[in-house]
Amino acid sequence: MIRITDILDKTQSYLSQEEMEMIQKAYVFSASVHQGQVRLSGEPYLTHPMEVAGILADLKLDAPTILTGILHDTVEDTVATIEQIEEGFGKEVAFLVDGLTKISKITFGSQVEKQAENFRKMMLAMSSDIRILMVRLADRIHNMRTLEYQTPEKQRYIAKETLDLYAPLANRLGINWMKVELEDLAFRFLEYEAYNDLARRVTKKKEKRDQYTQEVKSIIKKEMEKAGLPGEVEGRAKHFFSIYQKMQEQNLNFDDVYDLTAFRIILDSDRERECYEALSMVHALWKPVPGRFKDYIAMPKANNYRSLHTTVIGPYGERVEIQIRTRVMHEWAEEGIAAHWRYKEKRADLGNDEEQIKKLRELLETQQELKNPREFMSNLKLALFPDEVYVFTPRGDVQAFPKGATPIDFAYSIHTDVGNQCIGAKVNRAIVPLKYELQNGDTVEIITQAGHHPSKDWLKFVVTSRAVAKIKNWVKIEEREKSVGLGRELLEKEFRKNHLKLNQIIKSDEMKKVYEEYSVASLDDLLALIGYGRVSAKRIVHQFLPETDKAGGGAAVAKVRTKGSEQSPVGISLTGIEDVMVRFAKCCNPIPGDEIVGYISRGRGIAVHTAMCPKARDMDSERLVDVEWSIKEKHTYPVDMRVVCRDKKGILAEVSAVISSLDTNISRAEINTDPDIEAVLDFRIDVNDLNQFNQIASAIKKLKDVVSVERVRKR
Repeated sequence: MIRITDILDKTQSYLSQEEMEMIQKAYVFSASVHQGQVRLSGEPYLTHPMEVAGILADLKLDAPTILTGILHDTVEDTVATIEQIEEGFGKEVAFLVDGLTKISKITFGSQVEKQAENFRKMMLAMSSDIRILMVRLADRIHNMRTLEYQTPEKQRYIAKETLDLYAPLANRLGINWMKVELEDLAFRFLEYEAYNDLARRVTKKKEKRDQYTQEVKSIIKKEMEKAGLPGEVEGRAKHFFSIYQKMQEQNLNFDDVYDLTAFRIILDSDRERECYEALSMVHALWKPVPGRFKDYIAMPKANNYRSLHTTVIGPYGERVEIQIRTRVMHEWAEEGIAAHWRYKEKRADLGNDEEQIKKLRELLETQQELKNPREFMSNLKLALFPDEVYVFTPRGDVQAFPKGATPIDFAYSIHTDVGNQCIGAKVNRAIVPLKYELQNGDTVEIITQAGHHPSKDWLKFVVTSRAVAKIKNWVKIEEREKSVGLGRELLEKEFRKNHLKLNQIIKSDEMKKVYEEYSVASLDDLLALIGYGRVSAKRIVHQFLPETDKAGGGAAVAKVRTKGSEQSPVGISLTGIEDVMVRFAKCCNPIPGDEIVGYISRGRGIAVHTAMCPKARDMDSERLVDVEWSIKEKHTYPVDMRVVCRDKKGILAEVSAVISSLDTNISRAEINTDPDIEAVLDFRIDVNDLNQFNQIASAIKKLKDVVSVERVRKR
């Protein structure tokens, strides 16, 4: 356990005596209010806030941030109050602690809503003070380091949330060591067997890799001395998750991954020119690999990362990745926004001109109009993965976009009206399709037409969260108008059937009660719900019928019906939806254990998709409903699985034997080979749930000639 003296030792070089005494006071206060509390590991609870404060001290953050690290759980988990924090440690610390206190008194409809609301609160708090996010990230780092004490279900949930959102947030702030550690820890709990297998293989090659690393470092260092470029050379093993990603994306076996080590040249000079001199030196030493050079000095990443990247054919014909940067660039690359506290006299007051904070605030502003929690989380994830391309405006200004961005994304980055009225685009003076993927160096010009409107089809290829949000907002308005019209038609028809007139009832007290029951403010809101299929017109009219006509009808009871049966247990439970047909979407074939979402399709009931289904992105958020697995009897569900392996005689029989040994039926099998002497085996198997599928996948991965195993979803 880290001690208070350790934190004071870390901070004595840059904090005043008065600030260090305040840290000591916070320690005493936290120890007293957390007394008797223990973590799942059996350790005193105080170990957690102390470890969080230690991480913040390592980043050399200011005194209020470290105080917040020590006190961040006091209001949430003890009898301490915000008023006590303010009285003892000042308004600034109280504000930071309050920003970190979780929403414990609010009840959310689903786990997705709870997660989205917590992140929305975090992003809102962060927009007023970035230090709140710094403490939250340090808190997540320590929780991930001790995740083994949680239940397996909790481990997977927390690890997935970390990989989806916290690691990208650390990356967006430029704190590389934190991003790397969060990714590797999450990988360990999400893919336990793959992680251990990779760790074993890397350890096996360690001695040989260390020798090679020392040899390359020695050669580069000698050349730097000859060229008069003072600095140091680092050689570090790539982190496990990045190796695993490369193996998955390129269908590589571990033995085929050569660049397991990355080298860095860190120059003592702060002159950019010397970085390019070092690059020339490296290219004179070894032949560069075409297409593998990136200049992040001339065009920095979205998180302000600056460096030169090149890959060369090094000693013994091995590919060697080399990064070249100044010491100031290196400090930013490793610690990002945290590095700014080094240069501040006292407070971490990052003014409005701070580019990185401005970008994060712009990201937040784009999300503000998204009320649906699933939509909010989806757009937030899109915005946090900046694998970028750089393009030019007609005036020669450089703009960065996520990889895969299109002219539509470019248009919405200029202005909402430009995006909405876009009818075409020119790239490098030539007309291109609107779904053209922008490339580095493209010059983009947008063609607009007044009165033109966006198309729902654009959602299939735009990638920026801003473009997605703006298009969905327009589609939502259009869909609502159609749904209001349809709802009016259905309701009037039902009223006429029962010899009632809608116009005579609209302003009645009974109708106001209906509004209250369905939490709507107007007739149009109610009609929209009916048009979307969320509310039954029959049930609305039922409330206005005379008592004699209601006899025997009773209150409508929520039922779930499957196609071809009156009431069949399909393992799905719904709330607030009446008498609907439920079917599983064939595009993603959900199985128990998957996170799922229901989509109300007019006339076809509810289609159940996995939350990760690509088609879910195009869905109208107003027609999404919460659904849950409710398994009472065992059923089998079809799943498509792809196995990539070395092409050899009998490989299909080997893989089939593993599947059959786990008491699983194979309903379809297909084998194809490619020029790289690989076989691609496509199976459709019948499983009970996600856990059984994961067991099958793990067993197949153990076969010697198997490269990868993945679940296939249609796009």
